[in-house]
Amino acid sequence: MTALLPALTAKVRHTAHRAPRACACAPEAVLVDRDDATVVRHGGIVAKAHAPGTDPTGLAARLKVAAALNGTLLPPLGETAVPLHGRLVTLWEAGTPVDRDDPDAAPWEAVATLLARLHATPTAELPHPLPDMRGPTKAARAMTRMRAASPHPAAVPVERAWATLPAWARAEAPAPLPGLLCHGDLHLGQLVRTPEGRWLLIDVDDLGLGDPAWDLARPAAWYACGLLAPEEWTRFLAAYRAARGPAIPADGTDPWPALDVPARALTAQTAALAIAKSVKENRPLDEIEQAVVDACDRMAAVPPELAPTATK
Repeated sequence: MTALLPALTAKVRHTAHRAPRACACAPEAVLVDRDDATVVRHGGIVAKAHAPGTDPTGLAARLKVAAALNGTLLPPLGETAVPLHGRLVTLWEAGTPVDRDDPDAAPWEAVATLLARLHATPTAELPHPLPDMRGPTKAARAMTRMRAASPHPAAVPVERAWATLPAWARAEAPAPLPGLLCHGDLHLGQLVRTPEGRWLLIDVDDLGLGDPAWDLARPAAWYACGLLAPEEWTRFLAAYRAARGPAIPADGTDPWPALDVPARALTAQTAALAIAKSVKENRPLDEIEQAVVDACDRMAAVPPELAPTATK
């Protein structure tokens, strides 16, 4: 990581100016610096070092799809990742993220419309075959992280909730639904506004084929945990239906049979990561983290509401 960050900074600076020279831009901003991703911005360009061990074939396929779906996904600056200090690096135009300090301005209609458009993309028309979306895999990895941390009493209800899920939601079997194009890790941080004022989805690391309900699962889980207001949830669902999104019934009937299992999986994932983080930082769970753990406790007592196509 020590060698990576200066090299990534030099890479993004060079790309922003096409030549190594002095500039009047603001200093480089390190947007993300985690074990699984490092992101640096200089001027109007962002460089991302993907997680160690990222499959180059899978990433190349995802970059080709992102380039082809400009208008839904932010297109990369080039369809080939560059190796740098043992990591694969991609380059992107910078955009304006959702303002975390103004939750009332969250663009729920925009993200719902983009998701519906993504899910409705005919897979036969994609420029490259895609692997499975990695949502269930990330949920399973979160459980592994929690288990690797020191024992924590809050882990008990999370484990119980996880055990109620079908195998596909735990990344132990393929999803039973037809594989549609999915983002795989949808949250408001995966949205940027371009200089032209368009909202676009970003981060293709988990893009792939699977159950599109997974992309609706995080806001569904927030709603079920009381962290998303009913009116915002209603706006999100209405916009998704208006854009003919295929993850839920279009006729206005109850969407929960389709969303329940993915929402439970995302709730368990969120709780597991919160517990692992609290152990690492040697602190108690905060109010929001405890609310998610409490939701797992309630989930464990009630069997999942399986959609008819997900019972096989």
